[in-house]
Amino acid sequence: MTSQTSAQISISVNGEARRASAGSIADLVRSLDLDPARVAVERNGEIAPRSALETIALAEGDALEIVHFVGGGQGDVTASDDSWTVAGRTFRSRLIVGTGKYKDFAQNAAALEASGAEIVTVAVRRVNVSDPKAPMLTDYIDPKKVTYLPNTAGCFTAEDAIRTLRLAREAGGWDLVKLEVLGEARTLYPDMRETLRATEVLAKEGFLPMVYCADDPIAAKQLEGAGAVAVMPLGAPIGSGLGIQNRVTIRLIVEGASVPVLVDAGVGTASDAAVAMELGCTGVLMNTAIAEAKDPIRMARAMKLAVEAGREAYRAGRMATRKYADPSSPLAGLI
Repeated sequence: MTSQTSAQISISVNGEARRASAGSIADLVRSLDLDPARVAVERNGEIAPRSALETIALAEGDALEIVHFVGGGQGDVTASDDSWTVAGRTFRSRLIVGTGKYKDFAQNAAALEASGAEIVTVAVRRVNVSDPKAPMLTDYIDPKKVTYLPNTAGCFTAEDAIRTLRLAREAGGWDLVKLEVLGEARTLYPDMRETLRATEVLAKEGFLPMVYCADDPIAAKQLEGAGAVAVMPLGAPIGSGLGIQNRVTIRLIVEGASVPVLVDAGVGTASDAAVAMELGCTGVLMNTAIAEAKDPIRMARAMKLAVEAGREAYRAGRMATRKYADPSSPLAGLI
C-alpha cells in the first residue's frame, strides 16, 4: 500500500506543471536540490514563511513560485568622514552599483571591489529548477558584507512590484528596497501613478523604499510624502549612457528634498557621475556604464574616483560664472 508521503500530486513550480511527492514545501525544495534557507516561496499567491516551510503541506493543484537573487554592489572603501544615511543606515561610499550585464559573477564581484560600493542592487528571479546547482550571486557577493538592495526591475504594475518585494523580504529579510514601476518597455520610463501607489502600500507594510522616479520635483515630493526613504530621479533613460539631460530639475529635486537624492539611470562615463555629485546629489546608482565598458574593472575604479571628485567639488563650492574673462594674474605692475 502506498503511503501518503509517497503519493504523487500535480502542482505547478515556476509556471511549469510537474508531479511531486506529497509532503511539505521544504521537502519539495530539497527534492529540487535547493536549500530552503536560500530561497523564498510563494504558494497560491501568498508568501510561505520560511519558518513554516517544513510544516506547510503541499496539496493537489498548488501553484508555487520559488525565487532567489540574481545579478540585475564592502570592498576597497577608503575611510571618510563624509558618510551618508538612508533610513537610519550609514554608508561611506556614495556609489551604488548594479549586478546585471556582466559576463559572469566573478567579473561582477571584481568590479564591485574596484568601485568601493557598499550597496548592490539585485533582481528577484525564479530559481532555475532544471539546474539548481548553477552558481548564484550570493556565492560571489556576500550579503553579510555588502548591502543587497532588492529591486523590482521589469515590473510594470504596482501589484507586480509589491509582490516581488514581499518575496524578496521573505528570501533575505530585507526591508530596504529599490522600487521601480515602469510605464512601457521602449523607454523604461517610470509610471509615476503606479509608482506612487506602490510606495504607499510598501511603506504601510514596513518596507523602506528607495524609489526610481522621473526627474520631476513635484513627483519627488509626492513620493517623499508617501513614504519613500530616498528618491532616485533618472538622469536619462535606463541603459542609454546619455548622461544627465536636465540638470535644472535634478537640482530642484535636491533643493526640495528632505531625504537622500540619488541619480539613477543614464550615467555613461565618469564625467556624468561627477556632474550628478556637483549638483548636490547624495549619490549615484549605475550598472550598464560599468558592466558594458570595454574594461569594467577599470571603469568601476574611474566611477569611484568621479563620485568622490564630484562630491569634493560640491563641498568646496564652485566659483561664480562670469559673462566675460577675468584674468588670473594681476595687471598692476605689468611690464
